[in-house]
Amino acid sequence: MSLSSAADKVFEVGKRRGFFWQSYEIYGGLSGMYDLGPYGMMLKENIINEWKHHFIRKHQEIMAEIETPIIGPEVVYAASGHLESFTDPIVTCQRCGRKFRADQLIEEATGIKVEGKSNEELTEIIRKKNVRCPVCGGELGEVKAFNLLFKTQIGPYEGSNGYLRPELAQGMFLNFKRVYGVMREKLPLGIAQVGRVGRNEISPRQGMLRLREFTIMEFEFFFDPEKPGHEEYVERVKNRVLRILSSDDRIAGRKEPRTLTLSEAIEGGIIKTPWLGYWMVISQEFLKSLGVPEENMYFEEKLPEERAHYSRQTFDQLVKTERWGWVEVSGHAYRGDYDLSRHALYSKQDLAVFRQFETAIVKRRKKVKVNRAVLGKLFRERATDLERTIYSMDPEKVEAILKEGLALEIGGEKIPPEAISIEEVEEKESGKRIIPHVVEPSFGVERLLYVVMEYGLKEKEDRLILSISPRLSPIKVAVFPLVEDDKLKSLARKIYEDFKQRGIPAVYDEDGSIGRRYARADEIGVPFAITVDFQSIEDGTVTVRDRDTWKQERVPSSGLTDSIAQRFMR
Repeated sequence: MSLSSAADKVFEVGKRRGFFWQSYEIYGGLSGMYDLGPYGMMLKENIINEWKHHFIRKHQEIMAEIETPIIGPEVVYAASGHLESFTDPIVTCQRCGRKFRADQLIEEATGIKVEGKSNEELTEIIRKKNVRCPVCGGELGEVKAFNLLFKTQIGPYEGSNGYLRPELAQGMFLNFKRVYGVMREKLPLGIAQVGRVGRNEISPRQGMLRLREFTIMEFEFFFDPEKPGHEEYVERVKNRVLRILSSDDRIAGRKEPRTLTLSEAIEGGIIKTPWLGYWMVISQEFLKSLGVPEENMYFEEKLPEERAHYSRQTFDQLVKTERWGWVEVSGHAYRGDYDLSRHALYSKQDLAVFRQFETAIVKRRKKVKVNRAVLGKLFRERATDLERTIYSMDPEKVEAILKEGLALEIGGEKIPPEAISIEEVEEKESGKRIIPHVVEPSFGVERLLYVVMEYGLKEKEDRLILSISPRLSPIKVAVFPLVEDDKLKSLARKIYEDFKQRGIPAVYDEDGSIGRRYARADEIGVPFAITVDFQSIEDGTVTVRDRDTWKQERVPSSGLTDSIAQRFMR
């Protein structure tokens, strides 16, 4: 077998063995959309389970998972800033009318990195560098903003606009107070979600790496900015090493990441909040469990002009691929209190939480006091409204007016000084209300599926082997009768049924030579192949073949399901 690149191998095996292929294939396909086949779905599910293991199950005391709708009303995306800011630059060929993503077109034509530049700056570069239409060579027009939200209508009424979510985040923000209550009102708190999203990409390419519809694994991690509660978690991993290319390094012209411990990155101010750094370490461990070595990943900090509208700091987790170089597989954003504050403003709901002080704080403050008898005598039926207004005023400002011996003017009425006084009172504060801050790790599943397959596919003696962790393998075991024989097939089927009843994904295959069957199993990543032969009839033993070494071990068939399960269970 001679395939020119790792990407070719992935796409060839992906299509031939039922992992993935382009959507709407019989109608010519649709750019930016892929279908997952039977083994692709199983691999995807295993990647999601691995993610949940690292981020949710191992942190269940501070993490919760929810599910929210794919479509949201317009006000949600006005509040989140997506209606205004979720855009990419688009440019149209004046001759053939084709549309292109302007920044990608410029980078491909000139090699200049232009992420974060304004539309006006992109237009100027196109003119100066004479960037032309790559299809017909025509002149390009002005660069404009193109909103990536998929728009729809909710229900039968015009004007009831909705949008397909471009991320999972807003569902977690809108449900924060409710989940916070369910989780007994404790911070820090992570709210996680796995689900489909849509982004109306201008010109998606790179196969599974840039899609218009895909699956995200994401969580919003809420914490008190003054008492973040990270200490015991960071302590566990403070000496773990991260490869980081900071924004300062990038501005200084550095191209290669530096190797730092988490402690060094936090204490040096490279990572702004410890929780962001902690989850970056866990993300690195997760990628390693998918088969990516540390030297083939690093975290690159986005420059200020490259960051999303909600971000105070963002790191992209990059993985090295053969064809496309360094590819982003996850984003790690410190979102501050942007989202909860915006949704509180737009919804008119209180999204703050109450932080209890360890000991109450006694404070003295000035307070306005109204002489109701004087006020009532002077203003009669208007007295109640005037009293309410007076109590809403700043005591300091009222006191300054009274010290000058002036009357307080409200709505054309003059309130004499004898109707108002200022007194000092002691008040105990048992706590205060805060808006939590948020860090957000977000992963694209289909990108990770591609990465798992690229790193997993090996060539051995002209065969392709999907050599991935048994936990990730779609099928855990294959069962074969050695030859066409009823007794062998009967025993092999019994063993296969035993695996099925245990809920262990298995395949039974009796078609073709044993070598061909091994090859089929290797290509879909089956870690263990069990062969039933004539000795099995005599002494109850079978051979178990290892996918990666091709070594075979003779073992008893009794207890086989348990011994195999132990090899891929945690």
